[in-house]
Amino acid sequence: MKPVFNIYAGDMARLGRNWAAAVIVLGLAVLPSLYAWFNIVASWDPYSQTGGLPVAVVNLDQGASFRGTSLNLGNEIVESLRGNTNIGWTFTDEEQAVRGVERGDYYACIIIPGQFSAQLGTILSDNPQKAELIYDVNEKINAVSPKITGKGASGIIEQVSRHFIETANGTIFRIFNEIGIELQNELPTLLKLREIVFKLETLLPDIERAAATAEEDIRKAERIVADIQSRLPAIVKLAKDSEQLAARLADALDSGARAAEAAGPDLLHNLQLLRMTAEAASQMTAALSEGTGTVAADPAALERLSGRLGGAAEAAGSLAALFQRLDGFAGQNRLQAVSSKLVQLQTKLQRQQILLDAARAALVKGEKPAAELIREMERLAREASLLLADLIARYDTDIQPAVTQGLNAAAQAARTALAALQAANASMPNVQAIVADAAAGLAAGSKALQAVNANMPAAAAKIRETADAVRALEQQGSLEELIGLLRHDASKESAFFAEPVVLKENRLYPIPNYGSAMSPFFSTLSLWVGALLLVSLLSVEIHAPGEGIRSHHVYFGRFLTFWTIAVLQSLIVTAGDMLLLGTYVADPAAFVAFGAVISSVFMLIVYTLVSVFGNVGKAMAIVLLVLQLSGSGGTFPIQVTPAFFQAIHPYLPFTYAISLMREAVGGMLPDIVIRDLCLLGVYAALFLIVGIALKEWINKAATRLVKKAKESGLIH
Repeated sequence: MKPVFNIYAGDMARLGRNWAAAVIVLGLAVLPSLYAWFNIVASWDPYSQTGGLPVAVVNLDQGASFRGTSLNLGNEIVESLRGNTNIGWTFTDEEQAVRGVERGDYYACIIIPGQFSAQLGTILSDNPQKAELIYDVNEKINAVSPKITGKGASGIIEQVSRHFIETANGTIFRIFNEIGIELQNELPTLLKLREIVFKLETLLPDIERAAATAEEDIRKAERIVADIQSRLPAIVKLAKDSEQLAARLADALDSGARAAEAAGPDLLHNLQLLRMTAEAASQMTAALSEGTGTVAADPAALERLSGRLGGAAEAAGSLAALFQRLDGFAGQNRLQAVSSKLVQLQTKLQRQQILLDAARAALVKGEKPAAELIREMERLAREASLLLADLIARYDTDIQPAVTQGLNAAAQAARTALAALQAANASMPNVQAIVADAAAGLAAGSKALQAVNANMPAAAAKIRETADAVRALEQQGSLEELIGLLRHDASKESAFFAEPVVLKENRLYPIPNYGSAMSPFFSTLSLWVGALLLVSLLSVEIHAPGEGIRSHHVYFGRFLTFWTIAVLQSLIVTAGDMLLLGTYVADPAAFVAFGAVISSVFMLIVYTLVSVFGNVGKAMAIVLLVLQLSGSGGTFPIQVTPAFFQAIHPYLPFTYAISLMREAVGGMLPDIVIRDLCLLGVYAALFLIVGIALKEWINKAATRLVKKAKESGLIH
């Protein structure tokens, strides 16, 4: 070991005596930090500066009328963007916007067409049309700006869609509510008319017997006829009022059927959202069963899924109650099966939530969820998915038609009642004449009584026909149930369907800015660059080795010199990140220590390559740097890179160096830190073996080749 330390001590002494060499070495120690610092500052917080990206907005929307309400979504978009500073929105005309995008004055432009509001307003028509926003983007200006401006454009579409869904649903449910209020107000009149018709029907036998009674019962018949005459004015008035009410009821039910048909896609969309939740539960259960994936072992992910299952169970219960009420109008229990399946789905989702909470509790304790629990979760997830698949598959062909037919049947029954009441009203003058004739006949004697007997069957038939029509109407559904269904809170219903699912975000390892998040990558990269600079300017060989100096003595002795400067580089980089730039670091001491370890390993790798292979080793170190820039996952997630880089990712030193620095910046997990340190140690051991075993042999074998290359005068 003495020759090794003699070489190292000699290097340090010569460095101290030669001020020019000391200045160069000091520069080599500082240069890597400048590389890291400039890159970190340049990317400090770019996404908070997007307000400087100019994007043109052109509003050509002419507005429209939606159910009697003026609607101009173009103006609403412009007003909302005026207060939005996330992007540099610029409001101009169409010609200037298009020309500006072509010439690069604007990164993109968004044009709101003239028929934008009118197309959205067709939602309740027979031929609804989708509205379009025209988005022009110049992708040659910058590679990242189209992604940022595209996110802004999609945000506008999402905002408009949410606002319009809430408005349209609110209109539909408001119509239902108005119909329910009108029926509620007229309910006493309807019930009174029903009672009078049925009471008159019960009196018909008495009237018929009185008409057939002999003259000795004429006085009794006169009292009965007098009673009838006293009731007829009220019946006539009620029949006329009921005819008007029945007409309004028929129109209202027609409107309700059309509104229900228009709301069909929203109900189907809710079933599809429930299916997405069921499929997410199925995927999570599969991951738990196979024991793979970081999400499956993440209690926070299980907690979020548990919340989604709870919300889905509540939504399934609400839909079940809705279809249960609609079943009363559809008749023949056509929607009973749908309601039952939604109740089953609610039960399964609630059970899944309980089991998922149990699995999460086990993971929090560090235990593996029971196999029986996972199998039960798999079964429930599979059954829930099958239930939803069946409901979605049958929605357009069976369920929606049944809802519409139920309301149409109610409307048809109302029209039948209207026809019956119209017929009854038309016959009322005849009934009055008959009763008057009966009274005159009773007073005049048997001759008048015969006239009454002749007309009585026709009057009885009309009254019975009216009573039968009322009973048939009641069989189509309860009027009180219809009123209750239609009088739901319109604002709550529309708000639910506009946004049935909300996202609750939990940041596990929050880092305040983008520059701090990128500091592990740029700091690691600068240390490798620093190692390359050292081997480029400093010699890995001894120009005048003494007697007894072996190849491995030179290898270790000169490496100590390189290692000293490399550690100094790491201290300047890591301390400067925190003290000069103010980057966020959860564990500063570990950040500095990990930087020294990484710099030592990188220096050993690069030094060994150059010491063993000479100039070829420098090229190898540069090639390795190029591969690691894309294959380490330092900038983009490795999963979005081509297959080649994903394949080499686990074998690159950068992979574990960047991971180690990220642990210090974001918050450390001991098992990850130990893994990264061990794998970096493996790299160090491999290159030590290469340096010790191959240096002397390869250097001798390459002597003639190097000598010949130097004769060219181009290679040193």
